[in-house]
Amino acid sequence: MESVANQRIARVSAHLQPPNSQTEESCVLKRTDCRAKGGAPGFKVAILGAAGGIGQPLAMLMKMNPLVSVLHLYDVVNAPGVTADISHMDTGAVVRGFLGQPQLESALIGMDLVIIPAGVPRKPGMTRDDLFNINAGIVRTLCEGVAKCCPNAIVNLISNPVNSTVPIAAEVFKKAGTYDPKRLLGVTMLDVVRANTFVAEVLGLDPREVDVPVVGGHAGVTILPLLSQAKPPSSFTPEETEYLTKRIQDGGTEVVQAKAGAGSATLSMAYAAVKFADACLRGLRGDASVVECAFVASEVTELPFFATKVRLGRRGAEEVYQLGPLNEYERVGLQKAKKELAESIQKGISFIRK
Repeated sequence: MESVANQRIARVSAHLQPPNSQTEESCVLKRTDCRAKGGAPGFKVAILGAAGGIGQPLAMLMKMNPLVSVLHLYDVVNAPGVTADISHMDTGAVVRGFLGQPQLESALIGMDLVIIPAGVPRKPGMTRDDLFNINAGIVRTLCEGVAKCCPNAIVNLISNPVNSTVPIAAEVFKKAGTYDPKRLLGVTMLDVVRANTFVAEVLGLDPREVDVPVVGGHAGVTILPLLSQAKPPSSFTPEETEYLTKRIQDGGTEVVQAKAGAGSATLSMAYAAVKFADACLRGLRGDASVVECAFVASEVTELPFFATKVRLGRRGAEEVYQLGPLNEYERVGLQKAKKELAESIQKGISFIRK
């Protein structure tokens, strides 16, 4: 009986920490042999940057998702603490933590979906371009791990600036010979979430009843809400259109300023990331008509990447939709968006090719 009890204790403790040569020797049951009893059926998901401002609420919400069976939490600091904390939640997903570069590959092996919020947040006075120099190297390293350990996983890239980090990831995967444009998705869901919320405020509706497509990119003027295609169909005055477009584009700055230097949009971003990840998992499951906006490889415009509606399925973004009819305000906005977006995309490509 004592041996059985020891095995159970070893099995439970193994969920909290990745394999470690020192602790494995003292365990009754090797951690590589441990498997959760009563684990929920579902998909294996890794969050890279799980101890950060976005990563922690994102990890908590993914632990609550019934489509997740195994949740791997990776970061260069504090991953064990976040893992221990979240592992106490009585939901089906088994949580395992991974700390530092040596454990990156262990965190990624066998994953179906990899969510990457890793990187530094935007601070007051910092442009999204300023983020590039720091976050580009982080994204490159993490994507090299993905290419090696789970090349068939769907990647949800959150790390800013998304307009540049998605091209970086694409170049890394191309170098590794694993690039599948359908499986690389830049997460722009926060722009859609904001658009739905702000439009609902103007119309006096429940935000859950509103759906506004947001196309282009994920920074400033590259964020283009198509208010003319909003559901339910609505007409806006020029003043309302200008106000809503500007507020959606500046949503991130609004939060940074409101937090007075203490952070950026972490909670709403985590919510939006989980909403998008859930759509990806439903697509993987085979659900029909799962459509969301994302920044993907695209032929919708002359640019190699562009955010528009995509249909999510077992292979990722299985169909990329055209923009549809635009009004004059949106056509002018599209030209502005494409000009800035072209520079950001090229900056990401050049970072890897230089």
